[in-house]
Amino acid sequence: MAKSSKAAIIFIFITLLLDVIGLGLIIPVFPKLIEQLIEGNLSDASKWSGWLTFVYAIMQFVCAPIIGNLSDKYGRRPVLLLSLLGFGIDYIFLALAPTIWWLFIGRIIAGVFGASFTTATAYIADISTNENRAQNFGMIGAAFGLGFVVGPFLGGVLGELGPRVPFIAAAGLTLLNVAYGYFVLPESLDKEHRRPFEWKRANPLGSLLQLKKYKGLGGLIVALVLVYIAGHAVQSTWTFVNIEKFNWSSTTIGISLTVVGILVALVQGVLIRFINPKIGNEKSIYIGLILYAIGLFLFAFATESWMMFAFLIPYCLGGIAGPALQSIMSENVPQNEQGELQGALTSLMSATTIIGPLLMTYLFAWFTKPTAAVKFAGAPFLAGGVFMLLSALVAYKAMKKDAFLARDKG
Repeated sequence: MAKSSKAAIIFIFITLLLDVIGLGLIIPVFPKLIEQLIEGNLSDASKWSGWLTFVYAIMQFVCAPIIGNLSDKYGRRPVLLLSLLGFGIDYIFLALAPTIWWLFIGRIIAGVFGASFTTATAYIADISTNENRAQNFGMIGAAFGLGFVVGPFLGGVLGELGPRVPFIAAAGLTLLNVAYGYFVLPESLDKEHRRPFEWKRANPLGSLLQLKKYKGLGGLIVALVLVYIAGHAVQSTWTFVNIEKFNWSSTTIGISLTVVGILVALVQGVLIRFINPKIGNEKSIYIGLILYAIGLFLFAFATESWMMFAFLIPYCLGGIAGPALQSIMSENVPQNEQGELQGALTSLMSATTIIGPLLMTYLFAWFTKPTAAVKFAGAPFLAGGVFMLLSALVAYKAMKKDAFLARDKG
């Protein structure tokens, strides 16, 4: 590999790593910052958190295809650096925000320019050869796993100094990466390989509409939507529920998320390589979705702090379901349509990010508000468990149809 390519790969790895570390840094302290800005309680803060996630998700859903197409016209380097600059500005807004509306401005900026992951992936594809492509793409998973182990832990520790400190750290890391990339990162897309920008290609609804052509996959697509929505029970309310029920500090929240990162890395990177070949895709889906549901139900009714750590084990083991589900879908699509399918599924995941956080945070708020008839902070986890069971049922019915001739019988 040429020196310029090696430098670029190192930069991309650092970019993805810092992206995930920056995200992980702010998770443990976000509820406290919102509480301060709205001068309200945790229940109220959860609703604001849901709307902040909604704003970010909808902006990313609309703008990600536009940013991606701009990188095809103008090159990866300027778009990637602009995306990183947008994240840095977002963290500054979050760190200095005097009112809650500053957080919305920051989230809008991050959503508009938040295509660094997509652009970084395209960059890797540009500079990879057949011999090192798998190795280079493997760095994406490594960066994500390492970042989510380091980020929440650092966020928890720094959060003890104040809820704004992790945001300052995240901004500093991101802006340093912009400066580093400006001087080190070469362009990966030659001018002769660029194409004109076309709005019809940048239509955010275009990818979702493409799912109509995969009629045989309709049931599994619905199952995947249910999984994505259920996952937001943990992603959007984990910190709120554990602060409410067990009075967790930012350090404890950071440690818990570090444990999640380690377990997910072990399941996705190691365990699935042994389990899936033995039991097959179909059984992996059923077992995984049931384990997800069990974990969520246990979270909902946990009465001691240590239980949340113990119950992470069945929940994270449920991670064997997702890759198996996507594998079966991929097996039933022609080879020359794989990229189109994966792009459509990515758009679908973005769309559920618009719905899921609002649903789960409002459930938490409803069952924890001072006037609640029934106090039940674990309500989002209970709802997530129900969604997982529904997903298992839908997947079972879908895979019994004749359309799935290529599925792994296990």
